[in-house]
Amino acid sequence: MTTSPFMPTTLCLLFLCLASMAVAAPPRRPIQVPFSKNYVPTWAFDHIKYQNGGNDIQLVLDKYTGTGFQSKGSYLFGHFSMDIKLVPGDSAGTVTAFYLSSQNSEHDEIDFEFLGNRTGQPYILQTNVFTGGKGDREQRIYLWFDPTKAYHSYSVLWNLYQIVFFVDDVPIRVFKNCKDLSVKFPFDQPMKIYSSLWNADDWATRGGLEKTDWSKAPFVAAYRGFHIDGCEASVNAKFCNTQGKRWWDQKEFQDLDALQYRRLSWVRSKYTIYNYCNDRARYPTMSPECRRDRDV
Repeated sequence: MTTSPFMPTTLCLLFLCLASMAVAAPPRRPIQVPFSKNYVPTWAFDHIKYQNGGNDIQLVLDKYTGTGFQSKGSYLFGHFSMDIKLVPGDSAGTVTAFYLSSQNSEHDEIDFEFLGNRTGQPYILQTNVFTGGKGDREQRIYLWFDPTKAYHSYSVLWNLYQIVFFVDDVPIRVFKNCKDLSVKFPFDQPMKIYSSLWNADDWATRGGLEKTDWSKAPFVAAYRGFHIDGCEASVNAKFCNTQGKRWWDQKEFQDLDALQYRRLSWVRSKYTIYNYCNDRARYPTMSPECRRDRDV
């Protein structure tokens, strides 16, 4: 019998899950709010289409321009989520991005980037974490569903202990606070949340070999949800004034539980196509955070 990553089948594993649930928990459900509550357009305003009374929007990319938006506030830790339905059909060369970023040269950044592909070929989801201006921590996965057919939730949980990337309820990546290993961690630079749809056919699909087919334009990505539950702070703030008081800042969110780690392992084994931790040609010495993040 084939087992699902979502249904433990042994008493031992069930015991582990129940035991760890005492100290770990899944994030709370995102709260659906209109676009304008938390976000504003940033460029090519006429390429953002509002629907359902402003609860839903579409980003439109044509041969002239893409478009994007950003959060009204800046945040130092929190839980951030959007429901996205990606560009359908031949999306090669396009990138749909959802990310957090601070506002200076040695910036911190937490990235979801959805790399388009030719019709019939799967999207690639690339994640990355920048700390103190240093990135180069790319991981790439295929998704276990068609992200163009329906809305799916993409979320970031960020606190002083870890950053967790979620697709729906499934953790696909963890970046632990490894300051004790001399690895920088985003903890003192508030970030805004951004999203955009743009042409990146110089690198996005097969390293730039596949170009955007403008005869298929316009390309449209659909959004809803726009959930933000974070510690809002000025861009110059160095700490969260509600530290330790928010749900995402409690002990049960300092780590994943056993079931979440099992799901993460499932993504690692079945869907990961690139992991910087395993790239010895690029990094002869493995980055110190990789083992703690369970990336190897």
